[in-house]
This record gives sequence, structure tokens and C-alpha cells, in this order.
Amino acid sequence: MDWLDRVAKLRRWTNNDVRAPHKPLLLLYALGGYQQDADGELRYSVVEEELKRLLAEYGPAHPTTPAYPFHHLVSDGVWEVRTDRGQGSPGSGVRILRSSGATGRLAPGLRAALANEPSLLGRLVRVLLDTHFPPSLHVDLCEAVGLDLELAGTGTVNGADVTARRQRDRRMRELILTAYEFQCAFCGYDGMIGASTVGLEAAHVRWWSHDGPDEVDNGLCLCSLHHKLFDKGVLGLGDDHRILVSQRFVGRSEASRQHVLALTGRPVIGPQAGAPPVARQHRQWHARQVFHGEPRVPAGLRVQGS
Repeated sequence: MDWLDRVAKLRRWTNNDVRAPHKPLLLLYALGGYQQDADGELRYSVVEEELKRLLAEYGPAHPTTPAYPFHHLVSDGVWEVRTDRGQGSPGSGVRILRSSGATGRLAPGLRAALANEPSLLGRLVRVLLDTHFPPSLHVDLCEAVGLDLELAGTGTVNGADVTARRQRDRRMRELILTAYEFQCAFCGYDGMIGASTVGLEAAHVRWWSHDGPDEVDNGLCLCSLHHKLFDKGVLGLGDDHRILVSQRFVGRSEASRQHVLALTGRPVIGPQAGAPPVARQHRQWHARQVFHGEPRVPAGLRVQGS
């Protein structure tokens, strides 16, 4: 059985382009558990809060529950659920999963394949990360689910990248950085070592893993900090090309105020004349699928007396 292909094709709930990483997050969490204890099981009532935190941090902005993937991942053939009554999931309801003593773990065939070929674990992780999340979040996500980062760092099949269903444009970084004149579109940082930039990255607004094109109008030149915050939903882009900062972000230090909170309402720096700004459809996708909470109101626009 081709486990890589099966994992790459996890069936996901879809509705109007909504991002639904529930199954991939659960499977990454389960692979982290397998790495620590190959025979261990995940009792829903015990791991529910951890899974909720993962969904809140790496999932869509709207509230969601880990009960959905815990039950539905079984249908993909990579996961099994047992209860106090025996084999089989009792359903996707939170209460029934708790009360029935539901436990889940990787399907027997997948566990056997991993035991026979330990390197498969790293390749599965790479498929899940590349298919569902931007590169800026990979390290943090592996740490969050308890995965060994060295195992998650490689992944080839027959010498080819297992996620190369769509070929990335290798010129994307150069085109984006040039369009924004080698400075962060949010803060203006433009550091270099000799003739090479340092700490500047080409960020996809609509994630490449979610059909975002390798085009200048889907990119921003961002420093490493603001790229991470943009992909985590702390920062966003308004329809007027001004920077959004989530009300959910809390920073009490002067550094947080200067580097994040002070960005509220600022216009994006660039792109240079002749280069297209971020297209509306990509800004709106990021606002719906990545940005968390409501945007802060710039200080000068606050209602008098508030």
C-alpha cells in the first residue's frame, strides 16, 4: 500500500474554499505520539485539550472541535478508534467520545509499515507539512506535536519530492524581493551581509499549499518575524492595503509595541511602480482563512471617550 499517497489525499471537508486542517493536525499529533510510544493509544478525553490548542493555533479562525477528525479520520484508512465496548468509533460527538472511553491510534497496517521502514515517518510528516501548511510554520508545528525535527526534515520518493504535484516557481523569491526593493513591506527592514539579504523572505498571501499562485500579486517581501506573524494570523492586509493587527495578539514589552502593535493601520511599503500590489482575492482569502479575530483599530480612529 502506498501510505504516502494515501496521506497526501486525506479527504477534507470543503465549503467555499474554507481551510480545514483538522485531519492533518490530528495525524501529525498521532505520528508524534507514535514516535514516542509505538504501541500507545490516544484517549480522546485526555488529548482533547491539546488538540483544541493545536486547532486554535494552526487551524482556521472560527471555533472548531477535535471530535470531528478523531471520528472521521478512520474513513481514510490511516486511523482506528476503539471504545470501552470494542472496535469502532461511536461517532463525532464530543460527549459520546468522552463517555465511551474512545481511544485512537494509527491503523494497524500503517503501524506495521512504520515498524518495517522507520524512514517512512519522516516522509509522511513532510507530506503533511508541505500539503497543508506554509514553510514558516513547519518547525513550530513539529515541536507542538512532539515530533523529532530531524525525521521531519527530509522526504523523497524515488528521488523526487513527494509533494511536487504542483511545481513551485524557483524565481518567486527573487521576483517578490525585487518588487518590494529588498525591504520588509511591513516594517522596512532591509538588512544585508555583503551583497546578500539576511532575514528577508518571500511570503505567499494565499498559501502555496492551498493553491496560491507563485505570482507577484500573491506575495509580500517580509522580514522573518513579520512573515511568521503573517502566517500565524497575527498580521493581515486590509482592502486598503493597510496592515491589520489582531486584537488577540498581546504584547506588553516595548519591543512588542514597536515591532507589532505599532503596525496597526500602517500602509504597506511597496511594491515599486510597475509591480502589481497584492490582489484582492488573495487578501480576502488570507483574511478569511488565516487572520485570527478582529483587527485592532488605529489609535487615531478610536471613538472619542472610549
